[in-house]
Amino acid sequence: MWDDDTRYAVIRGKDARYDGQFITAVHTTGIYCRPSCPARTPARANVSFYPSAAAAQRAGFRSCRRCFPDDAPGSPRWRVGEDVASRAMRLIDDGLVEREGVAGLARRLGYTERHVARVLVDELGASPQALAIAHRLHHARTLLEGTAMPVSEVAFAAGFGSVRQFNDAAKAAWALTPTQVRGRSSGGGPGAAGATTLELRLRHRAPASVGRTLAFVGARALDGVETWDGSTYGRTMLLPHGGAQVRLRAEDGHVAASLALADVRDLGAAVARCRRLLDLDADPTAVDQALRASSLLSPMVTAVPGLRVPGAVDPFEMVVRAVVGQQVSVAGARRTLGSVVARFGAPLDPEAPEGARLFPTAEALVEVDPATGLIPQARWRAISAVARGLLDGTLDLGPGADRAEARANLLAVRGIGPWTVEYVALRALGDPDAFPAGDLVLQKAAGLDVKALTEAAEAWRPWRAYAAMHLWTAVTEGRIS
Repeated sequence: MWDDDTRYAVIRGKDARYDGQFITAVHTTGIYCRPSCPARTPARANVSFYPSAAAAQRAGFRSCRRCFPDDAPGSPRWRVGEDVASRAMRLIDDGLVEREGVAGLARRLGYTERHVARVLVDELGASPQALAIAHRLHHARTLLEGTAMPVSEVAFAAGFGSVRQFNDAAKAAWALTPTQVRGRSSGGGPGAAGATTLELRLRHRAPASVGRTLAFVGARALDGVETWDGSTYGRTMLLPHGGAQVRLRAEDGHVAASLALADVRDLGAAVARCRRLLDLDADPTAVDQALRASSLLSPMVTAVPGLRVPGAVDPFEMVVRAVVGQQVSVAGARRTLGSVVARFGAPLDPEAPEGARLFPTAEALVEVDPATGLIPQARWRAISAVARGLLDGTLDLGPGADRAEARANLLAVRGIGPWTVEYVALRALGDPDAFPAGDLVLQKAAGLDVKALTEAAEAWRPWRAYAAMHLWTAVTEGRIS
């Protein structure tokens, strides 16, 4: 639906809503920019458009130093799509290529390396390795500007195989050496328990009601794992190389994020998971326009434009929350889950006698005796079955999961029904069309029974998850009694 003349009209209008959706390369300067770049708009004959920063870098262009296109929100296509390219991009953003290589990416997707490479070149104009290098450079620059780490350590923390490889990639993409980039700003440093603390701005598209998203997850905060003071949400996370603590606060045009990482190699994964948690790569204009066509939802969208769908930092955690929360109040689920965390969650800092804890892992709950208590035995069995599937690879709920397959596999678990599957799809799988029609609050908000609500929701595709959030929010805020 996009052509180059339409893209040129967007860059003439400097519309920030389209940042991250395509890249503008300027032939006369050799740079590439985001659509809203404040520089003078080049002549139409002097620009080309690319689907990704990696594609522009591959064509020999360097990043603009005025608009910093690598800091733009990610394309909403990768958040919404279920095709191979979308699933691959979600995995690349999570740092999978740095951890498992292109072979690991292909294995997770269930295709050959050759097929994955062909798809990504066709869709994004760059190979998996080129996309991963662009990902590494983005986080390397964050470390250069936000910490005092030696350049050599930054190179390896960002995922480069050598300092020389880092230098060559930096010069090609930025026309600057890593040392020159470091001179731009400073900040960060050691945090609690020897962690590296980084203060970041996570950009998003307007409008964005991120404060409500934070309030949603804050209302469900678990003692020991999460904190919520009405404006700042904090939590612990277990990342591929160690634990972390994050604090998130909504600001004008961005989310202020404080990340305390035990291992800086986890920067990319931490940022990706925070962005998924708050749905920061969404396209609110497309969502709001579609839902305003509904007479039921239109007043809600007008009252709260840019509402986001809260995600999850760990899919197994969300399954446990959903299973425990079946037919239980939010307060009751918090109390029960808090007890589960206290008994089975590991301390963030093993040397501290008390303090923050990590949510229990699949390994910790896979063999729990159903007679343990805390929750009904049937629910313990369901949780253990999901944990076993995740550990043996028969169940995938990660960012690159096939959503239809994940739904079917979850539904096959005894004790997990349609409501739980759709709630997990909405939050853990990030499916924008997930819709737990059996939810009593949704039925109350819409004034419809489950059959009528399911039929009405067909008109809200492919944004039914956002419709659910509008209905839930309207009830929570008293706009629907």
